[in-house]
Amino acid sequence: MAQDLQPGQLLARGVCRHLHSHGFVSIEEFVPDRGLRVDVVALGPKGELWVVECKSSRADFQSDSKWQGYLEWCDRYFWAVDMEFPTDLLPPESGLIIADGYDAEIIRMGPEAKMTAARRQKLIRKFATDAAHRLHRFRDPKLAALPEDQSLI
Repeated sequence: MAQDLQPGQLLARGVCRHLHSHGFVSIEEFVPDRGLRVDVVALGPKGELWVVECKSSRADFQSDSKWQGYLEWCDRYFWAVDMEFPTDLLPPESGLIIADGYDAEIIRMGPEAKMTAARRQKLIRKFATDAAHRLHRFRDPKLAALPEDQSLI
């Protein structure tokens, strides 16, 4: 299965594994709001929300024009890259994670910028709903063919 994953997806897998070891649960390719899609959103044991963007190359990073729009949707923001990535390209005011397909290490903690309580509550509800939908589709592949709001009754 690892052969089917793209480089950024491998980084995301390593990031999710590492964050899990710190008590976080995570979702890949999460949409916090219309027009945005983050590589990893992680919910921590104290209700904190972190966003991690995984960049597999210089070109991947340079083509990302939306990342600053993600900042208002998390308490901490990180870049995740592999050992070969030129980290001097990354904004120093962001967190930095070095990752591979198996694990990761937080090199620099992203600065904390707490979201408002209303936004946090909205995002945690969306996180839970998205996670439940994904689990249902995994457990019942026929559910994936149904519209999100259609019941199986």
